[in-house]
Amino acid sequence: MGQPVVHFAVYYDDAERARAFYESAFGWTFEAWGPPGYWKISTGHPTGIQAGALTKRTTPRGDGSPNAYRCTIAVDDVEAMMARIVSLGGTRASATVTIPHVGDVAEFTDPEGNLACVMRYDTPLT
Repeated sequence: MGQPVVHFAVYYDDAERARAFYESAFGWTFEAWGPPGYWKISTGHPTGIQAGALTKRTTPRGDGSPNAYRCTIAVDDVEAMMARIVSLGGTRASATVTIPHVGDVAEFTDPEGNLACVMRYDTPLT
């Protein structure tokens, strides 16, 4: 059996800006936790990764910041979510691409400069 991914981290320069973006876009909640500058994230969904961290960047962006996995967030409508992301200060980073028999996916950059994806799956995740 493979090993599941159980946690993710979103790096930030401005915690309030990052929290406001993810709370408004995806309904995630945040709780101060652990060392200073660290926030526990709850995605509030029973499937997929259910917990993450909002973590203070330790070096300036592009100046030794960590390389990381790119996360994909399941949504019902890619175009509606991309419009919401842009309205909240994010940036569209790619066109929407249809992957046959899988779904539609598009990349975005959050206000903190992190690259992620939103995806509408043809078969709902369980």
